[in-house]
Amino acid sequence: MFRLIILLLLVFPNLLFAADFKTITFPSEDGLAVTADLYLSHPKTAPFIVLFHQAQWSRGEYREIAPKLTNLGFNSMAVDQRSGQEVNGVVNATFKEAEKAGKQTTYPDTLEDMEAAVKYARANYAEGKLILWGSSYSASLVIKLAGDNPALAEGVVAFAPGEYFDKFGKGNTFVTQSAKSVICPVFITSARSEKDLWSSIFEAIPSKNKVSFLPDMEGEHGSRALWQSKPAHKEYWAVLIPFLKQFTAR
Repeated sequence: MFRLIILLLLVFPNLLFAADFKTITFPSEDGLAVTADLYLSHPKTAPFIVLFHQAQWSRGEYREIAPKLTNLGFNSMAVDQRSGQEVNGVVNATFKEAEKAGKQTTYPDTLEDMEAAVKYARANYAEGKLILWGSSYSASLVIKLAGDNPALAEGVVAFAPGEYFDKFGKGNTFVTQSAKSVICPVFITSARSEKDLWSSIFEAIPSKNKVSFLPDMEGEHGSRALWQSKPAHKEYWAVLIPFLKQFTAR
């Protein structure tokens, strides 16, 4: 069955159903309204993935990816952090709310949105294992969240993390220091040319269950590497799916 799922994803992606979702809002740690798309097609006991987008984008980064995760047995929630704009025709509603409220919208400012999203998912939808998934700067922050609070999640998926926070006064080991406390399973990948951005972070992670991957092609920055339009998407899926399978095993 597992091999059949991989075959469907990689060879016949257009035959997979598009998962239904509903758009929800919940408060961030400071009360800001955070918008997210909720993909809840399985019982709440199914594993749950909280999906965070890359810089300048929105929850629209996952409109193609989330249905495939549904087919793999996961519920998920794609979140608009307050730092972002638009992608795939989906406007970042949390950023719009932050602008109206006069709030800061730098990368570090999104940490409170991300932590609130995880807590909200855990309280309302995720009765099973919970995985944090980030893209670019948010890939770094899911590693930080998992390290700073090991009880927050049972797994991490990070597409193109790095030490992106020095320009915000956080120093150049902001993520690496937290990575030293990550004990859950971790998957890290990126474009081939980006390995140096995250290699020290990966090395710092003490988890005995950590996987890194670089495609044979150049690949892509962030979670868009999985989009069907990207040349190396099959390579990424072929390695990611076996990693994710451990969370659906009974």
